[in-house]
Amino acid sequence: MTASSRPRQFDLIAFDWDGTLFDSTQIIVRCIQAAVVDVGGARPSDEAASYVIGMALMQALAHAAPDVPPEKYPELGNRYRFHYLKHQDDIALFDGVLPLLASLRERQHLITVATGKSRRGLNEALHSVALRGVFDGSRTADETAGKPDPRMLHELMAEFDVAPERTLMIGDTTHDLQMALNAGCASVGVSYGAHEPDAFDALRPRHVAHSVADLHQWLLNNA
Repeated sequence: MTASSRPRQFDLIAFDWDGTLFDSTQIIVRCIQAAVVDVGGARPSDEAASYVIGMALMQALAHAAPDVPPEKYPELGNRYRFHYLKHQDDIALFDGVLPLLASLRERQHLITVATGKSRRGLNEALHSVALRGVFDGSRTADETAGKPDPRMLHELMAEFDVAPERTLMIGDTTHDLQMALNAGCASVGVSYGAHEPDAFDALRPRHVAHSVADLHQWLLNNA
């Protein structure tokens, strides 16, 4: 039996965005660091800034900048957006993502996005011609609960009437994998994004992919 003819194990596949499909981790880290310094905070380490990727924006910034008082959070958010907008055109999909998504569509999986980005930010990213019509649905942190709260996955499963055991979450952070665990879904981690994969094992992913090609092959064989 070929990979393409195997029965589907998962009807709904939810992807994280930044660091999983979109090669944006290092730019996000630099933007967080610059924003914190702009408002008078101590520059977070690369590790501290990477850790918060995937959280809702203000939750992430507050966590990365514990010395910045809450009254400065609006300014902190504005400075982050200022720096990110300067670099958003420097960011692209990881090589191999479009063929991966095309193969999943051919097998009639429902393909969705569950991201810590804002709705506006995700819509801007999805505006490219190559991504039009690729995703069946999406949830962003500003329209539902941020990760690792399972509400994003609960809402996507309800929208498409798919049970947790038929749903797979794919992401590059412990927040993604914890969200899947909280929702009763299977998960796959990717090691090429924001978090070191050493912390993934406790969250019981079905697989940890070390490249998009590795992820693609696993999905063909197991999804």
